[in-house]
Amino acid sequence: MSDQALSITLFVLFVAATLGITFWASRHTKSAADFYAGGRSFTGVQNGLAIGGDYMSAASFLGIAGIIALYGYDGFLYSIGFLVAWLVALLLVAELMRNSGKYTMADVLAFRMSPRPVRTAAGVSTIVVSIFYLLAQMVGAGALVGLLFGITSDAGKAGTIVVVGALMIIYVVVGGMKGTTWVQIVKAVLLMGGAALVTVLVLGHFGFNLSSLLGNAAEQSGKGGAFLEPGLRYGTEAAGLTGKLDLISLGLALVLGTAGLPHILIRFYTVPTAKVARKSVIWGIGIIGVFYLLTLVLGFGAAALVGSSAIREQNAAGNTAAPQLAQKVGQIIFGDVGGTILLAVIAAVAFATILAVVAGLTLASSSSFAHDLYAHVFKKGTATDAQEVRVARIAAFAIGAVAIVLGIFAQALNVAFLVALAFAVAASGNLPAIIYSLFWKRFNTAGAVSAIYGGLGSALFLVVFSPVVSGKPTSLVTGADFHWFPLDNPGLVSIPIGFLAGYIGTILSKEYNAAKYAEIEVRSLTGAGAEKAVTH
Repeated sequence: MSDQALSITLFVLFVAATLGITFWASRHTKSAADFYAGGRSFTGVQNGLAIGGDYMSAASFLGIAGIIALYGYDGFLYSIGFLVAWLVALLLVAELMRNSGKYTMADVLAFRMSPRPVRTAAGVSTIVVSIFYLLAQMVGAGALVGLLFGITSDAGKAGTIVVVGALMIIYVVVGGMKGTTWVQIVKAVLLMGGAALVTVLVLGHFGFNLSSLLGNAAEQSGKGGAFLEPGLRYGTEAAGLTGKLDLISLGLALVLGTAGLPHILIRFYTVPTAKVARKSVIWGIGIIGVFYLLTLVLGFGAAALVGSSAIREQNAAGNTAAPQLAQKVGQIIFGDVGGTILLAVIAAVAFATILAVVAGLTLASSSSFAHDLYAHVFKKGTATDAQEVRVARIAAFAIGAVAIVLGIFAQALNVAFLVALAFAVAASGNLPAIIYSLFWKRFNTAGAVSAIYGGLGSALFLVVFSPVVSGKPTSLVTGADFHWFPLDNPGLVSIPIGFLAGYIGTILSKEYNAAKYAEIEVRSLTGAGAEKAVTH
């Protein structure tokens, strides 16, 4: 069997296994609670693994390893930001959200406010954030399969993105939350195992001496000691104040974004009690924390053994650094066949990672469309559970199609960077509304709508006129320069705008429902009434 045939065989086996799980789960998906929340039947450990599976996306495995391999110390800031963000989610959101809602983020907001405008705003925000995040996964899939199958043409990578989109739609439409969760659990175990294996092999090659690994990485990077110091990507003297502000903006977006991500928030509804929700987040933090320590070795290992020039040659944004490292370390230790097998295994695990995450994202956005927009805005609460689920499945097709088209155009961008944009949008629009709703008794409908649209709109507006879209060789639009906003990440400006808009909208409106706030406060702290439907 040729090397490529072996790679393709292993790859297809992984995909077939995840599809098998999805069709198995479909036989147990009978109600809306099954489709949206997996019947609330998962344990803390299971949901913790699924949270890890949902969170350790292509950005974590491919993007962060790539950005560390190319930029050294500054790349590891992504790992730190993604990890610290979970403390915000644990302390401020997880238990309270589980107690207060039913299926979506909007359930919490709509409980004490005028439901239709709030659900409309939350539904729009959920879909926009999910599409941004989906964009990153699609780009990662194109780069990964291009490396594995030797596809170099843009048309070939575009075809790959279409296939990934089709698979993710199958996962959601057929398996719902149960199928998606089990795929995420299996994928989390595989990803941790694969990353740990490559990490041990890399460390073994350098005699388990981190200094030797870092020294070789700095030498092979062509940057010398600067590779191991801050400033290679952010905060350099050449970049001046803009570079430093971009770093702060990135940090804000990463740390605050997780608590506003729709596909993470819906994970808190898949467990039976708030105590289990808290336990699942703690398990998730443990799994994610270990994984991000492994990305340090993967990134610097890729710089040391593959070299930044070889990484850039395969993918300019560095998205293939981890699979390239797997192949290289496999060749060094086990020979050419070993390198091929290790590449195929790691690529297949990474692909399973992408499929699991895109399924979670598509489920979050299609659920929000069906539950918030269709059932409560368009049908004014008269839709049956069966109608909701049918509309959610149709919405999955539409959202998948949008993600496929955008993914084809964004192939030149690093996936970790793309996810940081999604975090900024989530932190700007969703987080202010959630925090105010849970902790500010004066908060009202005008404030919630203002916070969501103000934060979301400002983030999107600033991204359009930033170097992400035009003005740089890696921008989405080449050959044009209409950017005037200097930062790559809008979080530093758009997050405060979201909070300010929510405050101004609230104080300008006289609406205030003390009884509803008291009820949501009791519910969020105790869980009393959490199982009841949110009927607004």
